[in-house]
Amino acid sequence: MPEATEAACALWDDPAEPLPSVFRQRTEAEAYVASVCFKHGPPRLLGVELEWTVHHADNPARPLEPAHLADALAPHTPQLLRSASPAHPLPSGASLTVEPGGQVEISSLPHHSLAALRTAVTADIDYLAELLGRAGLALGSHGTDPHRTPRRLLRTPRYDAMERAFEPIGEHGITMMCSTAAIQVCLDVGERWQAAQRWSAIHALGPVLVAAFANSPVLGGKDTGWASSRLRSVLGTDEVRTVPGPTGVDPAEGWARRALDTPLLCLRRADGSWDAPPGMSFADWIDGALPLPPTASDLDYHLSTLFPPVRPHGYYEVRYLDAQPLHSWFAPVALLTALLDADDTTSAALDACAPVADKWLRAARHGLADTELARAAKRVFELGCQALENTDLDAQTIAELADGLDRRLHDN
Repeated sequence: MPEATEAACALWDDPAEPLPSVFRQRTEAEAYVASVCFKHGPPRLLGVELEWTVHHADNPARPLEPAHLADALAPHTPQLLRSASPAHPLPSGASLTVEPGGQVEISSLPHHSLAALRTAVTADIDYLAELLGRAGLALGSHGTDPHRTPRRLLRTPRYDAMERAFEPIGEHGITMMCSTAAIQVCLDVGERWQAAQRWSAIHALGPVLVAAFANSPVLGGKDTGWASSRLRSVLGTDEVRTVPGPTGVDPAEGWARRALDTPLLCLRRADGSWDAPPGMSFADWIDGALPLPPTASDLDYHLSTLFPPVRPHGYYEVRYLDAQPLHSWFAPVALLTALLDADDTTSAALDACAPVADKWLRAARHGLADTELARAAKRVFELGCQALENTDLDAQTIAELADGLDRRLHDN
């Protein structure tokens, strides 16, 4: 990171130093992005965000109606779906949100251990499944909706602007918005000397873990020919905001540059359309493309419109894993967490994945049927199972995870 940017980050790490009210120089904005997206410290916390499509239990192809979903979720209904809802968190503390196509998502509280995370999230999943079940609804089991074509349930200025922006690119945008579901793993950035290696390793592991946990071959009733049609749709939506981030430079510096050079997806207004001026980047806004300069709130919102496989968010938000069958979510979460638990394991995983670190589309297309990806997965699974021994998981859970990972290798 350049010295000036490092100094600015140090200032904004100090709570006594006020943030700029507006950005008038690119260097200020880059330093701000680096500071808020890469918060350093010992890696202690982890969390998950789990998405599912939602279906009628008796006929999963029948369209879902917003009122039915809102009634089913009762006091936990997000306010985007029903504005008067109290939007209570789930019993173990996870927040509940709804995606544009009616997918539901739970976001766990951060936890200090895998065992604590598993206990809390499993309880909230069981509660949510029972809540929906009473209304004749069920959570999906795949990374894409295998029964219905994309249909947007939520009407908001943000989603209206997103759909209009993605439509000229092709069908992938509306598919990503309305028909996909993922597991997102949230891991601390780590100390300053760890951040770059952890960033690189999480990216290098991406194609291997995409292939190993690919779970979305069918979309809208049709076999797509892709092991992960979810990732195919995400990467095909809008390349400038969905492709993997750079790993050969300082991650904070590279991410800050990318964020500022990415065109605006939407522009918040008090009323009317949120469509952004075509092709206008956040850097252009700083340079005077709009009458008023952007604020930190504007930049925070812009960052929320970038959807790469790994997104820095004050922590690393790993976004490349397909949703799994209801109680199979924990395996990829535990594996990834264990691989990042110690620097030597992280380094070994990075080396094991180096030959396939850029094979994102191959992984999405073929899964572990690709022999090179399968070879890397075998080594990654070995490292992960060894590392699981150092977690707080009990021996039976570790054995079950190891057995499940072994079956994945031999079922392809």
